[in-house]
Amino acid sequence: MQADQPTMDHGVETTPLDIARIRREFPILRRKVHGKPLVYLDNAATTQRPHDVVEGIARYSFRDNANVHRGVHELSQTATAHYEGVREKVRDFVGAEKTEEIVYVRGTTEAINLVAASYGGRHLNEGDEVLVTQLEHHSNIVPWQLICESRGAKLVAAPINDDGEVILDEFERLIGPKTKIVAFSHISNALGTINPVERMTEIAKSRGAVVLVDGAQATAHTKVDVRKIGCDFYTVSAHKMYGPMGIGALYGRKELLDAMPPYQGGGDMIRMVSFEKTLYSSVPHKFEAGTPNVEGVVGLGSAIDFITSLGLDRMAEHEHDLLAYATEVIGGRPEVRIVGTAREKASILSFLIDGVHPHDIGTILDGEGIAIRAGHHCAQPVMDRFGVPATIRASFAVYNTREEVDALARGLDKVMEIFG
Repeated sequence: MQADQPTMDHGVETTPLDIARIRREFPILRRKVHGKPLVYLDNAATTQRPHDVVEGIARYSFRDNANVHRGVHELSQTATAHYEGVREKVRDFVGAEKTEEIVYVRGTTEAINLVAASYGGRHLNEGDEVLVTQLEHHSNIVPWQLICESRGAKLVAAPINDDGEVILDEFERLIGPKTKIVAFSHISNALGTINPVERMTEIAKSRGAVVLVDGAQATAHTKVDVRKIGCDFYTVSAHKMYGPMGIGALYGRKELLDAMPPYQGGGDMIRMVSFEKTLYSSVPHKFEAGTPNVEGVVGLGSAIDFITSLGLDRMAEHEHDLLAYATEVIGGRPEVRIVGTAREKASILSFLIDGVHPHDIGTILDGEGIAIRAGHHCAQPVMDRFGVPATIRASFAVYNTREEVDALARGLDKVMEIFG
């Protein structure tokens, strides 16, 4: 698939995508790094932002900036309309039934901490268990460790196989009468493995467990329907899907959110406060204490508009082509070992070069203008499973091209010249 392809007007379905036109919406892709054209392949860490997202935030800041809720003046009313309008947009984007099921958070990390502290703090008791998998990002491990330590519960990890796939038989075997919460990623940030989330949720729910799905890596690469998945909680991070940092959303089934205690206290999450007693707001505002990140919410809404205008199916098709091409071009090199060869993968190629530390590779590639990630990717248990300290991770987005994969290959030639 080449960069120049038939055009697609916003909202008009044509296939394939016009990648050259899409790239023009991202000014940062035209900059140079160390005198070389930027090749940005670190999208699993954070994606770049298109014009519409940046301009939407700027337009809000220049024209409508005010604090939300309860203000009677026009700016506050307008800011509130932006803030609550995007909540409905997020609801539709993830397939939730009710707008009240969408809670704004700083991102997936805060969303998981919220569920662990509020739901876990009320429902976990001594001897109970929380099940995760060996694929998880640290943000889907550490919050559960913290609440398990405080409640006398136990964290259990389901194993993965040599391809980087959850072993479903073991996953099912580990869910017993003590398992109260099961939490797993939709797509692995370290390997790109796409988990069978519907099947995993079905297994966990059949045993009476509550299910949280970490969707940080999924929402820019695949359609999400939380009702079809059947999960109780699902997390979203805007900066993984062409939006700003510091904003995301938590989907939670309303009946669960209603029964959960507040995560933080302060303004905007209350109905009445006295020194004797406080009455809390209804969901979702019960979980949104303090002045919110309204401009971030505006950016999240613009990011959803951007993705929707392109179409997730077409985006995924393009990214799958890039991943297949990179697997052939990079993975076919004799010195390269791919880590993570799941049958179902999305947009991530994690690999090693014999005898060369990933950090050295990352430094040399940076000198060629190529941005990749070298490290454990906040997933040290994954690295431990494969017996390596780190990997090189190239991760793709809709604006990447085959030509950039070729540039990565040439950068690896430079690595081999130095270390070969």
